[in-house]
Amino acid sequence: MTAAVRLTTAPAPTSAAKRTVTTTSVTTTTVTARDGTTLSARVYGPKGDPVPVVCLPGLSRNCRDFGCLAEALSSARGGRPRRVYALDLRGRGASGWADPSTYNVLQELEDVVACLDAWGIERAQLVGTSRGGLITMLMAMAAPERIERAVLNDIGPIIERRGLARIAGGIGAVMDHASFEALADYLTEAWGPQFPHLTHEKWLRAAHQLAAENDAGGVTLSFDPALAGTVRGYTADQPAPDFWPGFEALADKPVMIVRGAHSDLLSAATVEAMRRRHRDLTALVIPDEGHAPLLWDRFSIEAIRDFLS
Repeated sequence: MTAAVRLTTAPAPTSAAKRTVTTTSVTTTTVTARDGTTLSARVYGPKGDPVPVVCLPGLSRNCRDFGCLAEALSSARGGRPRRVYALDLRGRGASGWADPSTYNVLQELEDVVACLDAWGIERAQLVGTSRGGLITMLMAMAAPERIERAVLNDIGPIIERRGLARIAGGIGAVMDHASFEALADYLTEAWGPQFPHLTHEKWLRAAHQLAAENDAGGVTLSFDPALAGTVRGYTADQPAPDFWPGFEALADKPVMIVRGAHSDLLSAATVEAMRRRHRDLTALVIPDEGHAPLLWDRFSIEAIRDFLS
């Protein structure tokens, strides 16, 4: 197969029950999964979008990761305003905690499909960060008709063992911090090699995305610590899961792959292998960022918006 690819490097940084609560600019909607777990999502933009955008976060991340992107897509600037759903997977953000045995990508895929059904979405454009991208590839296998196109943010069919081992060793290790400032300092040390040029102000911004205030006057990371069990004990000498069948199920869909130049989870070699196997792949490399690109900068947002439009 001859693959057509657009490779771009960004410039340096500068069936379910449902209820809806409206805030000043964002709507929050909840869907009840089949096992009773509450799934929460933030909804941006006007109704009537025939193919909305659905954003799926990473392993321990939440819908706040997509705030900048969703606001840009749902605004009138740069084209027609889009309808955007940013989902908290079970055990994350505002969604309910569940039986730890249900913290797996197959159950999370079922949850996403349940949300699409509850929202009346027949087809969507999916933006999946890390684990959200794995769910996207699984959906391409199980329900390809539900996907119009996909953005995979720093995830591919080959997961680098070193990066997965790093995540396994750190997730849930320290859930509580004295303040957002203290969490920002912790992130600077823990994630510094992945984001070597992030300022303290931006580390603080990341802290607000990752955590919420707790009753003790500090802040707590916004996920069920039992999620650590999904990767606990993984080491770099163990084989990582093979997601090539999921990626190949996206063969007839336009795909954008976003990679952080410092990523230890998605390699440049894997992106090249994806390019060789896909006829319509757009690749975007974000310098000075690792796993996973933050999608805060104007270049990334505009590139994704252009691809989705």
